Amino acid sequence: MITILSEGAVTAAAVWLLLFALLRSGLAWRIAVDKPNQRSLHSGAVPRVGGLAVIGVAVIAMSIVARSVQVITVITVGLMLLGAVDDRRGLAVRTRIAAQLIAASIAAYTLLPAAPGWLLALIVIAVMWSMNLYNFMDGADGLAGGMTLFGFGALAIVAATAGAYELAAAGACIAGAAAGFLLHNFPPARVFLGDAGSVSLGFLAATLAIAGWKQQLWPIWFPVLVFSPFIVDATITLFRRGAAGKKLWEAHRDHLYQRMVTNRWGHARTTAVWYGLMVLVGGSAIAAVKWPNRWQIGLLIGWAALYAVLYAVVSRLTAPEKNEA
Repeated sequence: MITILSEGAVTAAAVWLLLFALLRSGLAWRIAVDKPNQRSLHSGAVPRVGGLAVIGVAVIAMSIVARSVQVITVITVGLMLLGAVDDRRGLAVRTRIAAQLIAASIAAYTLLPAAPGWLLALIVIAVMWSMNLYNFMDGADGLAGGMTLFGFGALAIVAATAGAYELAAAGACIAGAAAGFLLHNFPPARVFLGDAGSVSLGFLAATLAIAGWKQQLWPIWFPVLVFSPFIVDATITLFRRGAAGKKLWEAHRDHLYQRMVTNRWGHARTTAVWYGLMVLVGGSAIAAVKWPNRWQIGLLIGWAALYAVLYAVVSRLTAPEKNEA
């Protein structure tokens, strides 16, 4: 465990130092800049090079300490580079979706080559949704970085407890990279992840979750519950937009976290509330991995009920903005 913690600490220091150099030198502004748009919650331009630092450092570390997931690492590099191009120049939606489909398909077959076709198709859909929901939820200072820290940290803890060193090291490296990024991303953020980071992190969350499930380190509900703060908000919001006849691919500010920020909560308070939720969800999931099945089911039912209440309460407190046709 000490070795895994030290690996996370090294990646945290490396990401912090790299971003410090990029920001201090001004190079960050020449690589990619996020300018305010309909979806934005910021009023000024901010460099979006955080993903290059987080993913770049994480994959280098993973290639050294977690060779069992080497294919995942290689695919992540490709997604990071594609995202970097999108951050700088912009890419057509069909180009991004095609690339994500290819990445998800290769990952699914690599992880479960003997799985039936229907299961592979479900995994492809899940991986693609994870990539996109992480991107959708990357809009408030400190939010996506926090989910990465707590989410991958939870995966690392359970994997380490089960003796799966390489998977634990991979999770620790990603969580550590997020910690280094957060030192520059806490409100008010001085740098953003960008698509190079958010899409790649969504891919890693899904594929490492499946890798651990394949190794029987955790039941499939465990990573779903760990990342449920993002999954619930993104899924319900997109479902409601679709039901209302709105275009799902258009920029919007209908997510609960966006409505919290714009309804007097601000970035800092919103992030603090979400961090509390992430810690509670992750802690309960870690504790429940070894529980009897009936207790695990009870925990999931309890969280489902709590999410329903939380969503209803926050929806009442934060009226959605009417900014779409």
